[in-house]
Amino acid sequence: MAVSALRSVCSLQLPFFNHRHHHHHFRFSPNHLNVHSKSKGFTLFARYAQPQPQDLSSSSRRFQDRIENFPKLVEDIVQTSINTGPRGVLRLAQGFQAFIGVGQEWLTDVSKSTNSTAGLPTEMPLGLLSPFYVRRLFERLGATYIKLGQFIASAPTLFPPEYVQEFQNCFDRAPPISFEEIQSILRKELGRPIESVYEYVDPTPLASASIAQVHGARLKGSREDVVIKVLKPGIEDILVADLNFVYVVARIFEFLSPEISRTSLVGIVKDIRDSMLEEVDFYKEAANIEAFRKYLEDMGLTRNATAPKVYQYCSTQKVLTMERLYGVPITDLDSIRSFVSNPEASLITALNVWFGSLLACESFHADVHAGNLWLLRDGRIGFLDFGIVGRISPKTWAAMEVFLGSIAIEDYDSMASSLIQMGATNKDVNAKAFALDLKKELDSEIVVAARSGTATRAPAVAANVVVDERQMNALFLDVVQVSESYGLKFPREFALLLKQLLYFDRYTRLLAPNLNMLQDQRISISSNRRNRDRDSF
Repeated sequence: MAVSALRSVCSLQLPFFNHRHHHHHFRFSPNHLNVHSKSKGFTLFARYAQPQPQDLSSSSRRFQDRIENFPKLVEDIVQTSINTGPRGVLRLAQGFQAFIGVGQEWLTDVSKSTNSTAGLPTEMPLGLLSPFYVRRLFERLGATYIKLGQFIASAPTLFPPEYVQEFQNCFDRAPPISFEEIQSILRKELGRPIESVYEYVDPTPLASASIAQVHGARLKGSREDVVIKVLKPGIEDILVADLNFVYVVARIFEFLSPEISRTSLVGIVKDIRDSMLEEVDFYKEAANIEAFRKYLEDMGLTRNATAPKVYQYCSTQKVLTMERLYGVPITDLDSIRSFVSNPEASLITALNVWFGSLLACESFHADVHAGNLWLLRDGRIGFLDFGIVGRISPKTWAAMEVFLGSIAIEDYDSMASSLIQMGATNKDVNAKAFALDLKKELDSEIVVAARSGTATRAPAVAANVVVDERQMNALFLDVVQVSESYGLKFPREFALLLKQLLYFDRYTRLLAPNLNMLQDQRISISSNRRNRDRDSF
């Protein structure tokens, strides 16, 4: 996974790779440069190590493998560079400018801290490697790196907790482009005067993100209220240049370190690249919306939930015209209470609709943050923005169900079995030893509360995971770290699913603090939900 990949590249061991340690130890293997840092000081020294005799044969084999793979690496880099074209040079210059800017910020902060009575903050010696300055660099670099920051924030199973926490602040906000530019794009994309399609377009954007800008409008003729999502000019060139650069770096790392090929770093980068390029193709987003709307219709759920209707005749690859839904984010508790008398029932509806989509829909919504999950004025749940979706097989979801249930009751044998079922590996895994290591690592993370059963009025124990989001992030990170030590690699959907569960956990604590999401009988997360009667929702 990505964490191991980064660790392998430079054998870099930092406190944020293991959140339980407090001493810092850097070790850069290419030059065997060692840096030791303790809380009260920071020292630097170098050591050059001689290769051990027993390492010579394996080193020789690795060298031979690199020689054989070198032509392929060069070919890949050259082809990627050709595909990138001149835009790559421009982005490189912008990258240097951003790096210098953040470096100046760091120097200014160091100067202020040195003159302060409080002394130097503990993360300052890490320089631009510290989570705060990495985030600031990403924000300066713009659209692609903001999206990468959001990916880090959304993947507690892949990245160190300090980075996951810091990148929660990496908001996808950007200065709006002028309305004249929006009008120009609309005329070009629609191929006809704007006035022939829209009766009115609000010049003030509803939202401006790094990739797209959204304006309210009204259709000509039907006079229906709509929103127009417009791709910002030049964003595709920026994404292609940036993502190709990240891909080349990953390929070089893979070539230099034999460990990288086992961490799937290049595969992860390819997956991110494909996912992000899908976001700038509004034809694909429109198809995702239509698939979800069909799922709601087939399951008889249109009175419970909806997604915005897409107006195909005024939508293109760069312009998406959708029905305007009126409501409030699922976290706006005061407004929700003015719409419905029972917020908990609305949350249960949202959970059942989303869980149901995992298998009964072509894809599931993989970004249900509060801005994309609304309670509408008519009491329905509104699912917005289908730029990020996931697809999961019945086999993987069945294993995921067992995994979630095993966390709740601390059944480490079942947890190990389900993770083995989900993960890809080219070797046999000792399930018993894996379960013991999971227990050793997770015992301190899981808090189990005993409850009495209410369905049968008989005494029972229903385990409930009582953790906040930071603890849950740490728990999932520990799971992945232990799994990686057994050679397991998880599909992208694993991280996507976990992130959505974290969002729903947050909403549960706000709207229904006594609700046990994994145990409540009103919530259907079973694999046979496709065949359940629609009234169960």
